[in-house]
Amino acid sequence: MGADLQVGPFVLQRRKYNSETTLTRMLVGAVLLCLVGPVAAAQTPDVWREAPAYLALFAPSGPRAAAYHIYLTPLDLQTVLKQVSSDPAALHPPGSWLPIAQLPSDAFGQTGAYDRSRLARLYGATRATVARGPRANQTWTLISPYPNGDMRRLEPGTLLIVMDLGRTGAP
Repeated sequence: MGADLQVGPFVLQRRKYNSETTLTRMLVGAVLLCLVGPVAAAQTPDVWREAPAYLALFAPSGPRAAAYHIYLTPLDLQTVLKQVSSDPAALHPPGSWLPIAQLPSDAFGQTGAYDRSRLARLYGATRATVARGPRANQTWTLISPYPNGDMRRLEPGTLLIVMDLGRTGAP
């Protein structure tokens, strides 16, 4: 067997190549990946679902509507904000992603065809907790709790309104 190889401060030891050991390690690794992969995927399901029915309520109509997407999750706002804080695509300028209690009219804005008085009655004395911030070429608005589709009750999860800045429909 030859001498060890010195590379800078590191010493690489020469080993006898053993294809049987290498093959065994590769097979064990592949089996573990096959067994652990589905279990890990089952533990972290994709909890967001697209909600196109909410677009008519809270997004503008006309050509600007193509820039909007709305998603729902049963996760509370604090859990979602923890996920956003570890998202490399989320930008963090001062004031972004701070949860703030707002009136429903401020939380959902003035665009969309929703019944503003019905939404105000639905929330009553409850304020919507809202966090806004940029992510890549998008702006995100997170709202919790949010109204169900027929605006008869508040859902405990989080509603996400995404506006794609690359598709604003501006002339």
